[in-house]
Order: sequence, then C-alpha cells, then structure tokens
Amino acid sequence: MSETLFDLSGKVAIVTGASRGIGESIAEKLGLAGAKIVISGRKQEALILSSQKLHNLGIDCQYFASNNGVESENQALVDFTLQNYGAVDILVNNSASNPVFGPVEETESWAFDKIMSVNLKGPFDLSKMVLPSFKERGGGVIINISSIGGLRPEPGLGIYSVSKAALISLSKVMAKEWGQFNVRVNTICPGLIQTKFSEALWTNDKIMKMMLLQLPLARIGSPDEIAALALYLASPASAYSTGAVFTADGGYTI
Repeated sequence: MSETLFDLSGKVAIVTGASRGIGESIAEKLGLAGAKIVISGRKQEALILSSQKLHNLGIDCQYFASNNGVESENQALVDFTLQNYGAVDILVNNSASNPVFGPVEETESWAFDKIMSVNLKGPFDLSKMVLPSFKERGGGVIINISSIGGLRPEPGLGIYSVSKAALISLSKVMAKEWGQFNVRVNTICPGLIQTKFSEALWTNDKIMKMMLLQLPLARIGSPDEIAALALYLASPASAYSTGAVFTADGGYTI
C-alpha cells in the first residue's frame, strides 16, 4: 500500500533549477519513484552533469537549458517536454534568483525586476503553460518552492522575501481556481539548507552560530530532506492537500 501511495510511474515531471542542490535532489526522488523527468536551468554544462547522475540511477531524464525569467524560454521548455514525453503531470518551480544582499533602500530597480521575473513570473508563466496538459490528463500537481523568508522577512533579503511571499499567495490562488480541474498546488518553504545558493550563510561561522541558537533541531537541513517532502506532495499520498504551505526549517519559524 505504501509503495502505491508514492508511485509516480507513468508521470512526467518538469523540475526547474535542477542542475544542483534542492532541484537536483527533487528530480532524483521523483525519478526514483518512477516519473520521467525534464530538468532545466540556465547552465547547460551543469545540466549535462546532473542528467548523467540521474541516468546512472536508472532514471528516464532529459535536460533543457532555459532562463526561468524569460517567458519565451519557459514556453520552449514546456514544448520540449511535450515533444519528448507527450505530456506534463508534475511541475516543480524551484528556480530562484537573489543577486543582491542588503536593505530595501539600497536595492536597485534592475535587481527587483530580476528577482520578480525569476521567482514569481517564471512560476506564473510555467504553471499556465502546463495547465492544458493537466486538463487533458485529468489532473496535475504544481509544487512551488518558496522560503521561510516568504513567511517572515529575513534581514538583507527584503525583495527576495517579498517575491517568495507573493509565490505563496500565487499558489493559493491557483489551488482555489484550478481545483475544479483536479490540479493541486502546494508550497514548500525551506529553511537554511546546505546548498550552493545559501553558501554565504552556512559558511559564515558568526551567522551559523546565531542560526543554530534559533533552531530547535540545532542543525541545518539537506536538499534530500526537501526532496522527500516534494515527493509526498507530487504523489497520491497527498491527494487531499492543496493550497497548503509546508515548512521544512528545523523549527526555525516556531
């Protein structure tokens, strides 16, 4: 029974920002559960390496280099997936951008635009683009990777936090509007996870000392721990969950 609950055989998943870290781990977990995977990201060389890892695990995987902040490239990603696998059943919006660190008053317009285009408009575009396939298949799953910054603004990450809060709201709107099509939309808010994206934080001894004092579990998380939650949300095990926000932060937001 438990194997059936987490079985993704016959499903096709797109995972953005999947050349490393959380995205790569999610692609691996969904692939090992039986899904066919298309991974995307901006750097083709990194995608090739990631896809080779997945192939070595016996996962049916393709890669497509694209910028999640460009609408035409998002459409090309969806078209590529449909041409290769014939459908889309699962979309994981994991790509994120944060080119600046500092107070809002010092954040320039170009940085605001880039953050919003990747962190919010990209998931908006891709979600709409895969909806026709979801309707044809009788349903689908969208998993948006937000952040605890979307629940509680983090110092120095003001506009990034705004974008992630908006992504949570977008998820709820889509869950409410698309439930009639048997489309489920849920959000994961990771805390501090040991990835390249957050390296500036977990390699800073002073910041880590402060963080660990606020973490009931007294440690940072791993990409696999976010991927396990994504597998639950992508699978039949979570069939009655939509519009929900799941934290995986070691208790940081308690």
